[in-house]
This record gives sequence, C-alpha cells and structure tokens, in this order.
Amino acid sequence: MEQDGDGVSVAVHVQPQAGRTAIVGRHGDALKVRVAAPPVDDRANEAAVALIAEMFDVPPTGVRVVSGDRSRVKRLHVDGIELETAVELVDRALEQAAEPPGPRRRRQRD
Repeated sequence: MEQDGDGVSVAVHVQPQAGRTAIVGRHGDALKVRVAAPPVDDRANEAAVALIAEMFDVPPTGVRVVSGDRSRVKRLHVDGIELETAVELVDRALEQAAEPPGPRRRRQRD
C-alpha cells in the first residue's frame, strides 16, 4: 500500500465465486478478498470495489480499479484517505478476518 496523490493505492487479490464476500487475509503483498460474484460482466470487480470502499468507509465511487481489471491481482485507488489511516483500517480488517467464526447452528431434523 502506498500514498498515491489524493489517496492510497492498494494491491488486492480477488477470489471470485466464493461462498461469501469478505476480506480474508493477505496473499503476498496484496490484500486477499473473496467475493461471491462471478468474474462476468465486471461483477467481481464491482463486488471487490464495494468491499474495499466499505472497509475504508468511502463511497464506492471513491474506489477505482487502476490495473488488473481482468486479473485476480488488481491495484485499486482509494480517494481521500491518508496512508496512516489506511494502514490502521487494513490492520483492523485483517484482525477481524483472523478471528474464528462464531458457533454454527445446526439444523434440526424432523
């Protein structure tokens, strides 16, 4: 991640058609995200942009794909955020991703 003009540039590794949309960790230097959307008609990119926008608390219009729009590894630009704040928000998201999920409820059989 680096300061880039009026915002930050973030490397993101996107896994499309996942069971859920979430930030799940790191993939090398990139932030790894899973999106439920398929990689068709730009839907996986849109889902990744929405997820990153939510994490940085900016509108989806404040996040754009700079490179890798047809690749799993993308570079996204997030407008209006300082590097220090971005690092804190990414660290918080990664901490939450590392927490074990809550207990699963089993379905009762009739």
